[in-house]
Amino acid sequence: MAAEQNNHFTQEQEKLEREHSHEHNHGHEQHGSNAHQGHNSEAEDKPKSETPSRKDKRGFASMDASMQRAIASKGGRAAHAQGVAHEFNSAEAREAGRKGGVAVSRNRQHMAEIGKKGGEAAHNKRKKAQQQQNAD
Repeated sequence: MAAEQNNHFTQEQEKLEREHSHEHNHGHEQHGSNAHQGHNSEAEDKPKSETPSRKDKRGFASMDASMQRAIASKGGRAAHAQGVAHEFNSAEAREAGRKGGVAVSRNRQHMAEIGKKGGEAAHNKRKKAQQQQNAD
C-alpha cells in the first residue's frame, strides 16, 4: 500500500511540476525556421546569468507555495492513513504551549502590546454594555 501511495504521490508531483513549468515557459517559445539554427540547446542562446543552475531547479524549496502546500497536504494524509503520523496527546500539547508562552513572554514590549489590546477590548466591551443598558 505504501508503494502505491508513493507512486501516486510521485505522479501527482510530476503533473504539478509540468503544469507549473508550462505556465512559466508559455511566453518564451520562438517560432520560425531560423530559430536555433546550428545550436544544440536553448541554454547556449541565453547569457550565463539567465541560465538557471542545476540547483535552482531542484527541491521542495524551489517550488511555489501552493505546490508545496498541495504536496505537504498529501504527505500528511498518507501518514495518517498508514498510522505513522504523530498526534499530540494533551500532555504533549500542554508542554508545547508552555514552551511557546515562555518564548513569547521574553519579549517585554510584545507582552505590553498584547496587554494593552486586551485592556482596550475589555474597556470597549464594558462601555458597549453600559450604552446598551442606558438605551433600554
